[in-house]
Amino acid sequence: MPDRSCPRVTEREVIHKGRKFNFERVNLAPRGETPVWREVVRHPGAVCILPLLRDGYSGEDRVVMIRNHRFAIGGTDGSTLWELPAGTREPGEPAETTAKRELIEEAGYEAGSIEPLLSFYTTPGMTDERMDAMLATDLTEVGQRLEEDERIEVRVLGAAETMAMIDRGEILDGKTVTTLLFAARKALMRVGEDADVR
Repeated sequence: MPDRSCPRVTEREVIHKGRKFNFERVNLAPRGETPVWREVVRHPGAVCILPLLRDGYSGEDRVVMIRNHRFAIGGTDGSTLWELPAGTREPGEPAETTAKRELIEEAGYEAGSIEPLLSFYTTPGMTDERMDAMLATDLTEVGQRLEEDERIEVRVLGAAETMAMIDRGEILDGKTVTTLLFAARKALMRVGEDADVR
């Protein structure tokens, strides 16, 4: 019977150095079996920001969401997704610094307070990207500072509506679903009474 212990990396080869991440081939040698090559995206990490407006609106929080054009999905023209603001960390950059920058850049809000929510691996089958989700409150609208290739529209939605959108399959972005559900389940986001967050 073959040994099912974890294979060890015996060789690495950088195939492509990108602007934000690298693409690498890795040779895995399972004990007693033939070595195999796998590809992996090496990523410096990222943040996802949950920006909440807490002004007593209908007894629940409002969520600053974005409609983000993503060229990687939806065929030759890409597609637009409902998302929370997010962005890639610079090497060695604290998550809070990234969150503050990306919140202004993508959503046009500055946060008076940013707190960590949770961390998770986005797609461990193909990348080592680890994402930190952050809660942003005490928001001031300052205007977007989009990069040249970004096409992002800002929308403010009630927290209960975001839960309903998840249920209806309208929010398909994994980091957004994970962060919204975590915040609702932990009662870190005030959701209207009609929303089911079990």
